[in-house]
Amino acid sequence: MPLQTPQRNQRITQSVITWRSRDYLHYAPFWKALKQAIAAYGRGEVLDIGCGNKPYAVLFADRASRYVGVDIEQSHLQKVDIICPATDIPLPDHSFDTVLCTQTIEHVFDHRQLLREAYRLLRPGGHLILSGPFYWPLHEEPHDFFRFTRHGFEKLLLTTGFSVLSIQENGGSWALTGQALIHSLCQSKIAVFRFLFGKLRLYILFNLIFGLLEAIDHNPISTTNYVVVAKKV
Repeated sequence: MPLQTPQRNQRITQSVITWRSRDYLHYAPFWKALKQAIAAYGRGEVLDIGCGNKPYAVLFADRASRYVGVDIEQSHLQKVDIICPATDIPLPDHSFDTVLCTQTIEHVFDHRQLLREAYRLLRPGGHLILSGPFYWPLHEEPHDFFRFTRHGFEKLLLTTGFSVLSIQENGGSWALTGQALIHSLCQSKIAVFRFLFGKLRLYILFNLIFGLLEAIDHNPISTTNYVVVAKKV
């Protein structure tokens, strides 16, 4: 059974994020942080870099006057408005109030240029809402290049001109531990593990146990992911 991965064209939608989902320990805190960031800072004309099928457009339903999606290839639902590299977007300077870039930066080798493009396309005072993994299995190979710490995100954004407003971890050490165990057991070479965690969905029990541990003993030293908000000053 293949892993659910945050690919550009097949991202998980909010409707399937329940404790019965195999990647619940990652996606539940990710969606919570992303919704909070969009509620606080998402507005106006929005550019979604690496948009895929635009699964997060629903969060801008009452906030965006225009929603434009760009990606390196067309999505299977034909949602991409402009097909181009994230490092060279054929749109004028200062065109958007909000730039959204979720689970894409790890797939862009020149990620500094991606951030420069986001900065160029934002109007003064506009916001970048960015997310990327600290832990996740290899995906979209061979185009999977980086994992980021909170300090790495901060340094990258500061050196490309942004002011960093928030860096929110998506779950802590227990969530990461549970999610990594689920991935390992679902993909194990040992058939009984694959049967228990793939066919019998024993990962549901792990979701409950590690979700409870996360709730009572949150430790941000390790996480699966970060949601970052930055401002063009």
